[in-house]
Amino acid sequence: MANGYSLKTLRGDALGGLTAGIVALPLALAFGVASGAGPAAGLYGAIALGFFAALFGGTRTQVSGPTGPMTIIAASAIVAYPNDWQYVVAVFLVTGLIQVVLGAARLGSFVRFIPYPVVSGFMSGIGVIIILLQIQPLLGGASVNSPMAAILGMGSALASIQWPALLLGLLTVCVVFLIPPKVTRIIPSPLVALLLGTGIASWFNMDVATIGEIPSTLPVPALPGFAVSEIGRIFGLGVVLAALGTIDSLLTSIVADSLTREKHNSNRELIGQGIGNMIAAMFGGLPGAGATMRTVVNIKAGGSTRVSGMVHSLFLLAVLLGLGPLASCIPLTVLAGILVKVGVDIIDYRMLSLIKKAPRADFLIMAVVFGVTVFVDLIVAVAVGMTLAAMMVAIRTARQCSVSITEVENCSNAVEAEDSIQRETDYRIQVVTIRGPFFFGTTANMQDKLATMLGTQVVVLNCLDVPFMDLSAVFALSETVEKLQSANVSVLLAVRDDQRDKLQRLGLGKILDKNAYFGSHESVLAAARSILVQDGTGLTCKVGEQHQAV
Repeated sequence: MANGYSLKTLRGDALGGLTAGIVALPLALAFGVASGAGPAAGLYGAIALGFFAALFGGTRTQVSGPTGPMTIIAASAIVAYPNDWQYVVAVFLVTGLIQVVLGAARLGSFVRFIPYPVVSGFMSGIGVIIILLQIQPLLGGASVNSPMAAILGMGSALASIQWPALLLGLLTVCVVFLIPPKVTRIIPSPLVALLLGTGIASWFNMDVATIGEIPSTLPVPALPGFAVSEIGRIFGLGVVLAALGTIDSLLTSIVADSLTREKHNSNRELIGQGIGNMIAAMFGGLPGAGATMRTVVNIKAGGSTRVSGMVHSLFLLAVLLGLGPLASCIPLTVLAGILVKVGVDIIDYRMLSLIKKAPRADFLIMAVVFGVTVFVDLIVAVAVGMTLAAMMVAIRTARQCSVSITEVENCSNAVEAEDSIQRETDYRIQVVTIRGPFFFGTTANMQDKLATMLGTQVVVLNCLDVPFMDLSAVFALSETVEKLQSANVSVLLAVRDDQRDKLQRLGLGKILDKNAYFGSHESVLAAARSILVQDGTGLTCKVGEQHQAV
């Protein structure tokens, strides 16, 4: 065939896409119900996102659709606007738009800078939320929209168990957990559970709640309308959905790369995901991301190009158009049982297995993010996690910085003076050596030593071993120079050329004369010695050193 696309490749893509579609069908329905938008919204999202993310994305074998984590965040948007679907659609539309912007700005690679403990705590928290939200449906009760409501309503749910629903739900749980992997490779366990549970309920005419009517056509795409005053809230929810979708999709892309030995294009993948989520929103579908299980199934079944993801979407469309009325008979408790397995699989057992071995700081971040995710708010959890991670990085980086003070008395030979180990109190030169990152977390250490530098004649600030300075460090350096000069202390600065230019641009050039900058330790000490000579000070010297690490 043209462009190297052979009949064998088409056969593999068709088989992979159909297999992934079979896996996606019960999950799309279940995620739609779990979100509160209805099973049709799950199908619409799987169809639209699955097709356009495959067409425009940067991972050739990736299969996209609603996922557990994205469904939970989407549900929070639905809860935020319970009586106005237009605003929910606006949130989903903004989600896709943000992803397109991130991809176009080539920010796809930045996802690897999100600390693993934050991702771990967030994903495990979402897994627990999914499990908690299935308790009431498994017991035959009505769904709740928050984990706290599920916990608080446990007593009343147990007091009013609907036994047919519970038995059917437990059967579903047993099927999805106990079917051997060999069987699952042939026919996915969620599909077995869906067909078996629905068949039993229909055959025995069991009195259980079902998902209800599903339209057998796609809705007309439309853009939402919303009040300008709600833009901030809509954008906030969209940012969290976009961030989570980005992480979810690119992690799945990495999994796909490991199986296919290919290299995905992260920026193009974000653009494809964004376009897919925007189109899904206009059809009233749920947003989603690259789905790891469906992608792996696609690759294992023979899918090797983006055609496989599009076939998966077309299969779901055919099911919607032809079998929509039959799908309306699926019991809610069966979908709840399937989602329990999804929640269990999302929990990060690798991190949990390292509780006793992992650094305490990392485990603390994971635990806090997990707790905030489950019991407070998903958006707050992301913010808290990133803030804690940034603080931990700042503390660890600050510990790599040290500030040492070398006292040189009446030096005639600066090199000799530095090598001397004798200490005397009648000094004239102090060399302040800063080693390591110099930023807001380490500036206080240098400023604390200012009192020990007053009363001397010359202070050399040695920053030659500083790899970088932030604005806080520049300001701290400027304040130190000003205080020393006000006490009639001469200040010399040893710094690399690139940092010298930066310091002068940011204001130090107005405080410190251009002749006070030096590019080597030897030259700055020679200049310090010459100042003492000009002042008529003696030419013999000894040295004492005091050192304190941050």
